[in-house]
Amino acid sequence: MLSSRARYATRAMLDLSLLFDQGPIQISDIAERQNIPVKFLQQILVALKMTGFVQSRKGPGGGYSLAMAPKEITLGAVVRAMDGPIAPISCVSVTKFSECGCPNPEICSLRNAFKEVRNAISEVLDRTTFADLSREQLANIDGLTRSFDFVI
Repeated sequence: MLSSRARYATRAMLDLSLLFDQGPIQISDIAERQNIPVKFLQQILVALKMTGFVQSRKGPGGGYSLAMAPKEITLGAVVRAMDGPIAPISCVSVTKFSECGCPNPEICSLRNAFKEVRNAISEVLDRTTFADLSREQLANIDGLTRSFDFVI
């Protein structure tokens, strides 16, 4: 399960991706649109800046923007930056492997199952870019708008 930090980080990144060509976005605007507490969002954006996903500009017209194009940022990279490894248990982690205490790890069927889970989740997160998410979000908004466009 994702932490609140990772959930909010991905929502902030999607918000910035949707507005990628509009320059720096103020924290208060992101917080309001995404329903994220401002103080928590400030901490998250600092972490995203330290990991190279966003950049900031101070002063009038300042705020946060993506440090690279949305097509270059995967959902998996942001989740890992916020929460660490994707693996459900440590003995199947690629980057933070540690034994889980299983008496026979070489033949452990639980390890194999959790490895499949890790692989499936990683595959989806690592192939999904914020450009993909932005396109889907805009298509959903467009579909919702059209579905309620009627005259009586």
